[in-house]
Amino acid sequence: MNYRSRLGSESNGRFDLRESDEGSASTVVREGTTLAVGRDIAVSPAVAAETLRDTRRWPDWGPAIDAVESDDRYVTRGTTGRVRVGGAWLPFRVTACNGRRWDWRVAGIPATGHRVDSYAGDADRSRVVVEVPAVAAWYVPVCRRALDRFAALVES
Repeated sequence: MNYRSRLGSESNGRFDLRESDEGSASTVVREGTTLAVGRDIAVSPAVAAETLRDTRRWPDWGPAIDAVESDDRYVTRGTTGRVRVGGAWLPFRVTACNGRRWDWRVAGIPATGHRVDSYAGDADRSRVVVEVPAVAAWYVPVCRRALDRFAALVES
């Protein structure tokens, strides 16, 4: 199945390591060898996690993803497919998934991790985090933009 973004695949072209991107509500925290790019979202953890795992929605919020092909709409451990990035189709495989967290490899290379954290006592709020290996810190601004787009998608 093929899915293309309904929001377009525009990019601001900025790849810097500033602590805050202009207009972004996201934060970056170092967690060992990973940079955790996180953003509070005004939806339940279940809604955030379902949307995060939905391959049909990836092009809507992922600025680097132009299209997705996968037999699985919702990723689970072992889900495979391919993503179109910059005009090139790259294979992916989900290496871990527990419902609120999933990791993947793209073109055989470990890529970002994705997770949804909950807030005790606040069922309608969650924190969505994209984990970036520190060696790929240049990708943080892309993740910030992705989380802002993700929030706009699920909060509307």
